[in-house]
Amino acid sequence: MKRRSFAVIGLGRFGSAMATTLHELGHEVLGIDTDAEKVRRLGDVIPHVLELDATDERALRAAGVQDVEVAIISIGAHVESSVLAVMLVKDLGVKTVIAKAATALHGRILEKIGVSRVIFAERDMAIRVAHSLVVPNVIDYFELSRDFSIVELPAPKAFVGQTMGQIDLRARHGLTVIALKRPAPGRDQTATKVVVPGANDRIEPGDILVLLGHNHGLARFDELLGG
Repeated sequence: MKRRSFAVIGLGRFGSAMATTLHELGHEVLGIDTDAEKVRRLGDVIPHVLELDATDERALRAAGVQDVEVAIISIGAHVESSVLAVMLVKDLGVKTVIAKAATALHGRILEKIGVSRVIFAERDMAIRVAHSLVVPNVIDYFELSRDFSIVELPAPKAFVGQTMGQIDLRARHGLTVIALKRPAPGRDQTATKVVVPGANDRIEPGDILVLLGHNHGLARFDELLGG
């Protein structure tokens, strides 16, 4: 995986989690916030964290923000500061700018000024929780559109020992198994490996199915699991 460079501006819960995860994935991360305590806390986790005002173009340039590949603006609660920060990092030449929005109006403003992607953190979490209530067995969920999603569901016990060709979820339920997640061998019980299944791959105990399909089909399949 190619090592990439990121600037995360705004180190609240969302921004600090984003910066920490990107760092743990092996990428170069620059964290920025005006709050000294947030900077101090994250400084114990990642090596490059600065206390500065993201609406100050000189400060951003001195920090080297113009050299990163992706800027993530996580100042959702302060619309004016968020918009100014987006405009400044774009003026500095950062090609990919992702921004967190607090409201739909905030999101529309960010789209108008050309951000690459708008993130609605609370809305997205609410959608995931709603799907977990409707599809009780779901482990994780990713919305592709209003009608189609990717979900992770535990493989039914009845599937264990059968091949992907035998269960044939596409023909029976209109669902595509895009991956299998299974416990990795070794002492670490939390480690997993991902398998891209072929027709002859067999379901093993503890496997998790990563399914792509229409939401109605996913819900019906969950009902068969005892949801």
